[in-house]
Amino acid sequence: MLRWIERFLLDLAAVAIVALGLLITVSVVLRTFFNSGVPDTVVLVAELMVAAIVLPLAATVAARANIVVEVLSQHFSRRLQDALVIFGGIVGLLALLPLIWAGWKEAHSVIESGSFFFGQLNLPKWPGRILFLLGLAACWLRLFVQVAQDILTFARGERIDLETGTNFMQEDA
Repeated sequence: MLRWIERFLLDLAAVAIVALGLLITVSVVLRTFFNSGVPDTVVLVAELMVAAIVLPLAATVAARANIVVEVLSQHFSRRLQDALVIFGGIVGLLALLPLIWAGWKEAHSVIESGSFFFGQLNLPKWPGRILFLLGLAACWLRLFVQVAQDILTFARGERIDLETGTNFMQEDA
């Protein structure tokens, strides 16, 4: 189920990126040739950027494709490296909590107040806030599951496999 959610969020992010490209292209063409434009382009681009950046975070964690600095740790024993992976995961879980809390407060606030962006379309603020919260929550959940699995693997005395994460491109085959 978690993999399905990650795949869905990844697909939504891809749609957001395509929509960003189309929106910017149409806006530039309209401004260049017709002295016109798409209403509220800046707001739409900002909201689509949130989706494009935050929604794939859970898939990134699942694939263990996050940035890793190995300058010093590659010289440590494999057991210490595994302990550092677990420590890093726990720090990540703790670091995401304030972001999730702030995302929840902001989403709740804009839904209750009915906030919208001032512009020609008067777009509501809640969709971007909900997507932000959803992306971070899915990332936290995936990281929690991964840290729990890593702790169990470490406790059994086995090595944590950092090379084989979820590859969403090969899963469909």
